Amino acid sequence: MPRPPSGALPIAQAGLRILIVLNWLYGACVFAILVGMFAAEQWMMTALGIAPSAQSGSLIVGMRSIAALGLVAVPLNLAVLKRLLAMVQTVRSGDPFVAANATRLQAIAWLLLGQQMLSLAIGLIAKSVSTPAHPLHLDAGFSPSGWLAVILVFVLARVFAEGARMREDLEGTV
Repeated sequence: MPRPPSGALPIAQAGLRILIVLNWLYGACVFAILVGMFAAEQWMMTALGIAPSAQSGSLIVGMRSIAALGLVAVPLNLAVLKRLLAMVQTVRSGDPFVAANATRLQAIAWLLLGQQMLSLAIGLIAKSVSTPAHPLHLDAGFSPSGWLAVILVFVLARVFAEGARMREDLEGTV
């Protein structure tokens, strides 16, 4: 007997659609900052409160690198969000334990791993260019909860794959 649809599913679907739009806006902002760092470097550094000094050259290169890596995050985020949206659709239709969702979760796990690697790279760049005169404090680097999420989604993908396989076996015996 089909279960009544959850009230949270339309909210999840709307939230994911909003996050997709916000991801594109984030990408546009990071792109504008990156372009500004090349086209109007002095104005951008003044706007960011960075006075010219002998050490600001490496800071500028580091910030450009961080912005470029921030752009790499946009398609990773988009891929995660679109797969989650597709999974919400299968839940809404009452059929979440399908092989496609296991595949989606596996892909999400790899994408999350990529995001964690980006965060490590951004954190390392920030640490390497930060100086006492120009400290660069970012919320990037190693995240225990981020790595835990990667492991959790890999395990969940396996659970979904087994659930889908068991369901197919059960349907074959009926």
